Amino acid sequence: MILTHSAVAVDAPRERVLLVHVILHGEVDLDDGAEFFHLATDSDADVLELIPVTRNRPDPATFIGSGKVQELAEKVRETAADLVLFDRSLSPVQERNLERALQCRVIDRVGLILDIFARRARTHEGKLQVELAQLTRLRTRLIRGWTHLERQRGGIGLRGPGETQLETDRRLIGDRIQSLRHKLVKVAAHRATQRRARQRAPLPTVALVGYTNAGKSTLFNALTERSNYAANRLFATLDPAIGRLQVAGQDAVLLADTVGFMRDLPTDLIAAFRATLEEVNQAQLLLHVVDGSAVDRDTQMAAVESVLKEIAADSLPVLVVFNKVDMTGEASGGLYDASGTLIAVNVSARSGAGLDALLQAILERVGRSILRVELLLSPEEGALRACLHRQASVIDEDFDEEGKTRMVFDIDDLAWRRLRAQMRDNGCQAQDPTSTIPEIIKEGDWYAVE
Repeated sequence: MILTHSAVAVDAPRERVLLVHVILHGEVDLDDGAEFFHLATDSDADVLELIPVTRNRPDPATFIGSGKVQELAEKVRETAADLVLFDRSLSPVQERNLERALQCRVIDRVGLILDIFARRARTHEGKLQVELAQLTRLRTRLIRGWTHLERQRGGIGLRGPGETQLETDRRLIGDRIQSLRHKLVKVAAHRATQRRARQRAPLPTVALVGYTNAGKSTLFNALTERSNYAANRLFATLDPAIGRLQVAGQDAVLLADTVGFMRDLPTDLIAAFRATLEEVNQAQLLLHVVDGSAVDRDTQMAAVESVLKEIAADSLPVLVVFNKVDMTGEASGGLYDASGTLIAVNVSARSGAGLDALLQAILERVGRSILRVELLLSPEEGALRACLHRQASVIDEDFDEEGKTRMVFDIDDLAWRRLRAQMRDNGCQAQDPTSTIPEIIKEGDWYAVE
């Protein structure tokens, strides 16, 4: 299978690359390696050829077997390729054996994705996250960097230095990994502070999740009327963005755009970006944006669901949004099951078709609810009592001999969440920093606002 890619003028020459697309017995190949091809071209590689390989099972030494390795080595010589990319995760031993046989560099799918993330990271946090994932992976593959000392074969004058330098490198990488993790803990704490500040405001959060290049950033811009970077390429944006979304004249909703997912996304990368993905876990609703024009749509959706499960976000409410209906010719608007329940919304983020239906669906899913609360306040909690009279509907209020106040009130769920957070911070704008946290006698059921 030959795929061509138009040349782009750049200062440095692009690497000449061969792609190896491996399909194992029982697997269904829906895109014929098209996604892998786009991953390679997005890394500014000059793709010479995509070579499909079919096997019953992976070969422990080279993944593709000795016969295919010989054919691939001949192809490398014919094309003068600089690099061979495998659409699979390779073990360190497999990478080393392939490099020796092919006499050129070999990188697997995980290494390619990490390279793309390294190119696209713009913020300090993003760069720290990518470096952590790269070093975690590199620590198990250091032997490749010291083949010039022939550590495996040994010999006079060659036994000691190679092993000593290898252990030194491992120790230095381990120290750097610990340093990066420490820095990311501080970043996570800062992000948590920002999140708590947002939670004090009575605004629900809706997070966009989905496969890379499904159109999340374009949809984010269309809904929030912003102009964040969006492009028709894989992992175009890595850093989360928060915007205010006005829904049907009601109070605003916070909309969070997140990094795109992909099948076989490196575990180390997911772990590194866990602080960023916390925006997903804290959302009241997830909009699962799906490329409706993708031939492997179901596979992409399954990959996203797998990542959501890995970050413990699979139990959150989800609304599926099929994007790019301008390319599929399908009608925009809501999709309903036989019982009349909304199950998805067809939209085009580019043209704006179906966005009104999506906004209405968001409003229905994150619409306000009312909670009945019974609270016991100490005499020092006058500031909180005043807050409740301003923000809640007080049903009953009485005082005991000790000066304590028992209040029963109905309050908006998000306003209550804000007050709960402020109570943890010593009261609602209390003048006395020693103010005690009031006793919550009862939190009743939630009632939808009529």
